[in-house]
Parts: sequence; C-alpha cells; structure tokens
Amino acid sequence: MTIKAVLFDFSGTLFRIESTESWLRAASDATGLALPDGEFERAVARLDEIGALPGGSTHHVAAPAHLDGLMAVRDVDAESHRAAYTGLFREVPLPDDRLYGALYDRHMTPEAWRPYADALDVVAALHERGVPVGVVSNIGWDLRPVFVEHGLDPYIGTYVMSYRHGVQKPDARLFTAACEELGVAPADTLMVGDDRRADAGAADIGCAVRFVDHLPLDQRPDALRPLLDLL
Repeated sequence: MTIKAVLFDFSGTLFRIESTESWLRAASDATGLALPDGEFERAVARLDEIGALPGGSTHHVAAPAHLDGLMAVRDVDAESHRAAYTGLFREVPLPDDRLYGALYDRHMTPEAWRPYADALDVVAALHERGVPVGVVSNIGWDLRPVFVEHGLDPYIGTYVMSYRHGVQKPDARLFTAACEELGVAPADTLMVGDDRRADAGAADIGCAVRFVDHLPLDQRPDALRPLLDLL
C-alpha cells in the first residue's frame, strides 16, 4: 500500500504517563497533604495493583467488579471518565478526600506526560514529507495541551477524541472521522497504536494497522522510527 497519512494513538504510543509514585507525590504536593512514608508506599502499591493510574498500562489488571460497567464506557464522555476513575481511586484508602480529586486533576496536566524519545522526530518527519498525521484516542478529556507543551502539536492535523464523539475505539466511526478530517482514504492510511483490540478497529474500514508496546520510556527508545521506512 501507499501510505498517505498516519494515525496515532496517544497513551502508550506517542506519550507515556508518569509513574504511580510520581503521580501520587504530585497530588500530595498540590494539596499539601503529605502521607507518611509507609502509608505512601502502601497507597502506591494498591493503586498499581488495581490499575488506577489513567493512561497507565492496564494489561492483565481487572477493575473491581462493581466498577466493571462504568470502566467499560469510561471514555464515552467526560462525566463517565471522571466517575470511573475517581471510583477506582476510592478503592484505595487515603487520609483526605481532596487527594482523590487532585489525583484526577494531575493526570490531565502536561507535566504528567512525556513523549517517547522518537515521537517528536517521527511526527515532524512525517509532516515534512507531506504525510498528514492524526491522533485517535480513547480519552475523557482534551489532550491537546499535552501536545502543545511538548512540541508535537504543530505536526498534528486532527485530534479525534472519543469523549467528543460519544463512542470508543474499536468503533470504526472514530477512524473514519480522522480520515475524513485529514482528507485521505482509509486504504491509504496507517493506524499506529498499543492496544491490540481498540486500535485494531481501524482495520474494519481498510486502514493498515501497526502495533507498538506500551512500555516505560527508557525501555522503548525507537519503536516509532521504523515507520519512516514504510513510506
């Protein structure tokens, strides 16, 4: 196929969220509510155990049964996203209710995210070669400030965010919207993501699909760079 456009997932593909320890520390600092060392370490371990960090790698992590329904539709709208994750946070005892809100607020800040080492170079190279780039993400908040802060925004032609469309990947309508906004046919488009189920939905409209692994930054320095060899 001739690749005329590339779509990327957000979390685990172009960006990685901070560690659970850093996340809880930032929320603690923001509220001025310090946890004793032992309590802090136990909270981090439990938050990790239940996959509470939004955007973190949740492979093989099951939400508590009473939150299953809400977690399944968490990216359909902003209200569901907040309710699902704050409900998950509350599975972990913390000394003050303000910490739960601070945890949610923190994960939406640009400071909580870092691009993979090759992400900026790859999207800039695609842009320079005249290949339009889009982002298609299952998410419950506006991720564009993250791209602005880290210098990727000038190279992104469209952002298709699930909460604005009321559906989640693998629903083909999200990928269709991205292709239409970029003015390219699905058959000429490559989708790159880390979720073998959600991102595979692009294949239903004829896009090629390529997967990368959702790994810590230092374990995945150049997984995106080979995409340039496909052009």
